[in-house]
Amino acid sequence: MLTVTVKEAENLDKALKKFKKKFERTGVVKELRKRQQFTKGSVNRRFEIRKAQYKQKLRREEEGE
Repeated sequence: MLTVTVKEAENLDKALKKFKKKFERTGVVKELRKRQQFTKGSVNRRFEIRKAQYKQKLRREEEGE
């Protein structure tokens, strides 16, 4: 459970902003969206490989300049 301590002189909007930031850091929404649709392990691996290849390509291009 997330808790945000609100100081006496602190604005409610500021406290809400702190709560939203903490909630985002937990990754609950990201995990929920991920679980809404099942993807096979082979598809996940393929995606990760493509992502790694893309990053490697960017690094190579950066070094070449």
